[in-house]
Amino acid sequence: MDWTAILLSARLAGVTLLVLMPLAVIVGRWLAVTQTSAKPWIEGLLALPLVLPPTVVGYYLLLAMGNQSIFGRAFEALLGHTLAFSFGGLVVASVIANIPFAVQPVQRAFEAIAPEVREAAQCCGLTFWQAMRRIELPLAWPGLLSAAVLTFAHTLGEFGVVLMVGGNIPGETQTVAISIYDRTQAFDHASAGAMAALLLAVSLVTIAVSYGIVERLMRRRRAA
Repeated sequence: MDWTAILLSARLAGVTLLVLMPLAVIVGRWLAVTQTSAKPWIEGLLALPLVLPPTVVGYYLLLAMGNQSIFGRAFEALLGHTLAFSFGGLVVASVIANIPFAVQPVQRAFEAIAPEVREAAQCCGLTFWQAMRRIELPLAWPGLLSAAVLTFAHTLGEFGVVLMVGGNIPGETQTVAISIYDRTQAFDHASAGAMAALLLAVSLVTIAVSYGIVERLMRRRRAA
């Protein structure tokens, strides 16, 4: 059991959540209430990681992070090392790869809030942020929870994007998915099977618990 890789994956998933969820709330809420001709193109762009092969996403991210790009050279000049093949690069890649898993559930949750609710909040004199904190976020909470769980579970199992951007550096960029691949290639099926089973169990329990919480929240809301 490669605990270093497991802890690295958990750390990557946690940091990805901290970075991505506030952005998902902002973007998801904006998409839910905005009507513009560009909206389908924006939604399509955000959904690209769902349909593109992970290696394609990883390839373009690797180009953007390498010293051949303006961004990559600027980052290297600022911090003294490239963003690619580092934990920071993994975070950037994970955030981008998980955008649809975070944004889409949040957007659907805000779309489910009736426009009359927002109008009533305005009539009561609530500011935008007061209405968000007291009304919209509590109503959209099931969607936010689903987004967080999907993002966390997907990050734990991500392979293609992580391998392309981070490589396979033990203790730095070798996540549990890559470690499972390495152990399988080395015919260490016992270790690979143990880590795969752990990943399966964590993902299943996390998703099942989140579904249970969402169902309870929806029951309470209907009862009220």
